[in-house]
Amino acid sequence: MSSQPATTINRRVGVHWIVAAAAILILLGAMVLDTKVVIIGSAEDARKAAFSPEEYGKSEFPKVQSAVEQRAVNAATLASAIAKDKAAAEKEYGVPANVGTEFSVKFTGVIGEGKSGIYAVKVDEVPSTLVIRVQTGPAINGTDLRDATGTIAFGQFTNQIEYQNAGSALNNEMKKQVLSAIDNTKLTGKTISVIGVFKLVNPKGWLVTPVKLSVQ
Repeated sequence: MSSQPATTINRRVGVHWIVAAAAILILLGAMVLDTKVVIIGSAEDARKAAFSPEEYGKSEFPKVQSAVEQRAVNAATLASAIAKDKAAAEKEYGVPANVGTEFSVKFTGVIGEGKSGIYAVKVDEVPSTLVIRVQTGPAINGTDLRDATGTIAFGQFTNQIEYQNAGSALNNEMKKQVLSAIDNTKLTGKTISVIGVFKLVNPKGWLVTPVKLSVQ
């Protein structure tokens, strides 16, 4: 039986180690190139990336409230514009949303009968064929507050869940700041002033989510 010299065996072992070491260096290099350095405390710091609905509502609701108040159109004026030319009214007064158009509106009226915290409001100079209702809680439906300004978009959030939570957070903060002092079990027959927003789905029926509401 023939045998290989020790020097030949050692040389082959050395080559294997060199190849293995080179492969490890290449892998480490690739890992370094694929690694992004994030400075602690920066905007990209993962510790700051977690979405807090409560904090979001606190910081963003005042901005939404102010924007809706500035855009709000008198209900009679808005109703007339929509009845005359819906497309023109949407262009002049509305904010495009995923489905339908959001309108900011203001009115004073007498509260009628309600159910589950949603009350019809009789507003002077608004056609009797138009039913205006306002949400007073405890449940606030929809994402009108989130969609009212056109400045809050899906791309600002990590996923659809966060986007939905943003809408709920704004509704919850509105309840705390606007509706918490109102006894909505004793509103029928009283006069209220409202600034709010609604999505135009049915021109004959507006469901308004308030950003300001006072009982006279």
